[in-house]
Order: sequence, then C-alpha cells, then structure tokens
Amino acid sequence: MLRHTAVAALLALPLVAFAQPQDQLVRDYTRFAGSEANAESLVTGLRNDEPIKLASKDGTTTTTFKPATEKLGYGNVKIALALARESLAEQGIYKPTPEQIEAALNGGTVTLKSGKEVKLDGVLEMRASGMGWGRIAQEHGFKLGQVMRADARPARADFHPARIERPQRPERPERGHRK
Repeated sequence: MLRHTAVAALLALPLVAFAQPQDQLVRDYTRFAGSEANAESLVTGLRNDEPIKLASKDGTTTTTFKPATEKLGYGNVKIALALARESLAEQGIYKPTPEQIEAALNGGTVTLKSGKEVKLDGVLEMRASGMGWGRIAQEHGFKLGQVMRADARPARADFHPARIERPQRPERPERGHRK
C-alpha cells in the first residue's frame, strides 16, 4: 500500500511542476491583462496556440483573437508578454484595453488619450516573421535584458523601468606619454 502511494506521488510531481510556470505567469500578468481570467487566457492561448478571449474591465465587451505565432514555451510566453507590455507603456498605456493588448501582440492601431492613432507592429507578428526576441526588443527601442530584469520587479503604473536615464560617462583623460 505504501509503495502504491509513493508511486502515485511520484507520478503527480510532473503535474505539479507543470502547473507552476503557468500559475506564475498568470500572477505576473494579471495586472497587465486587467483580470486573472484575462491573464489565464493570454498565457493558455499563447502556450497552446488557442484563441485568446479578453474581457473589458466592466465585462461589457470581449475581444477574441488568435496568436500570430504557433505554440510558445513558457519562457517565450513571458518574453512576448513583457515586450507587449513595454511597447504599450512606451505609448503611455499602462492599463491597456483588450484591443490594445491584441494590437501589441498581433499588430494593429491603438488610440492614445490625446486622440492620436499609433500603429503597433505586434511582437508576435514580428516573431512569426522570423525575428528573434532581442531584435524585436531593439526594433521597439528596448534592450531585452533590461525588459526582462524590469519584468522581475513589481510593476508600478507610474514607472517605466526599461527607459532608465543613465548619466553619461565622463571622457577619459588622455595619458601623457613618458619620454
């Protein structure tokens, strides 16, 4: 009996380990997605190449779209969502609508608070065209490492960590030549 219990516990371990990355990604992107259900749909849809259904915060409208890429691993899901979030933040959008999230992922036009329309290329569309994540980040004016490090810190709506201004290095003094 003890042997059967041990075997059952060992067989269940991969299922527990499998759920952990998904649960972590859902927690990490709930604020960005607007709700836990939206974050779950984003992660599951990107991971399994399934339609993503996002509801507005008031629940009156839904947006459904298919990812521009095929199935992504958890690491790629994290990178795609981090880059999408940063591309929207670059436009001053910190609490995106479902339509804005779709545009950041698959490409499309977003309307800013000022009324200006901005075309986004979509990080998944760029990935599907063969670009690597680093190149995609570079096209958006980011460094992938900075985006991913910023992604590890708690998000604040009034702070855009990928665009930290750094002081310019002073010029090195010229060395005198000895005679």
